[in-house]
Amino acid sequence: MRKVLLIDTSLLYVWLKVPGRETAGNNEWDFERVNQKIQVEIAKSTTLVLSLAAVIETGNHIAQAKIANSESKRIAAQKFAEIMTYAADETTPWAKFREQIVLWEEEELKNLAAKFPNQAVEKTSMGDATIVILGWHYYQKCFHVEFLTDDDKLKSQEPPPPQPPTRRSSRTKG
Repeated sequence: MRKVLLIDTSLLYVWLKVPGRETAGNNEWDFERVNQKIQVEIAKSTTLVLSLAAVIETGNHIAQAKIANSESKRIAAQKFAEIMTYAADETTPWAKFREQIVLWEEEELKNLAAKFPNQAVEKTSMGDATIVILGWHYYQKCFHVEFLTDDDKLKSQEPPPPQPPTRRSSRTKG
């Protein structure tokens, strides 16, 4: 079964080495751990997905990083620009970015609007809400979906793993 890995913003920051965002999840996720996970998935031919939420949030954090050395900000921004270009061009291992347009069409936007008041009360951000919708979009297309995140609440909304096919008995009733 094909697999997609949706990379949450917090771990994308770590992977890009965004200044001030070198770790996530109570320092459990650092560059080495995030990079190792992504490299393992790439080796398995997993498709990486860059969500619109991650593009906006990551771009904002890179631009707003408060650091004395602007060169490290530029390096993170250049690496991020590469990833955005790969997603736009559907360069392996990145999923084509334009597929996400279905999430912003009339019915899906209305669906998001209908669900968001309850999600906001439950402290689910708009970014996370769109990642969940995107995950289920891929799940409905028969992908195994994994959220690469340090957020337990977001992880709990991940579509279920695929079930192995059941074996049918070869015996016949006699």
